[in-house]
Amino acid sequence: MASEQQVRQYLAYWFQLGKKVVIDNGQTALLPEPVIQGDRYSQEFEDCWQLVRAPESGDCHLEGTHQTIAELLSPAWDIMGCARCSMPVPLPIIGTPDLECPCIDLPNWPNMEVPLPRAPISSQSRLIEIRDRLMKSQRQRATAEDNESRAS
Repeated sequence: MASEQQVRQYLAYWFQLGKKVVIDNGQTALLPEPVIQGDRYSQEFEDCWQLVRAPESGDCHLEGTHQTIAELLSPAWDIMGCARCSMPVPLPIIGTPDLECPCIDLPNWPNMEVPLPRAPISSQSRLIEIRDRLMKSQRQRATAEDNESRAS
């Protein structure tokens, strides 16, 4: 089952490649820009997400797909990486998956020479993770050296 965070990320990644979300059974198509602002999703993206989740918006789906956002949030669907382009794609838990990735109509994709779509990154938390790994490695090295000197 796809989590709400996975579905949000699915939309965010495809928005970064220019795919729109179709709202109210095709009445409107939106592409929030920018998608990411600093270490979080942009307000434009958040407003679009709220609109997609609102019951009065009707059926909403990513351009080029048939699964509605409501369906993706049900236990019948999961989000996995496409074997061809590694972008997130919806897969049914039971049944036959759609054979076409939403990237099928994107010219020059996949393109590994350009930055890939991404989720927001908190630089501060990433730096803390790196610091913690370095400190752990230092402690392990010091413990190993201490044990070697005791054994000698």
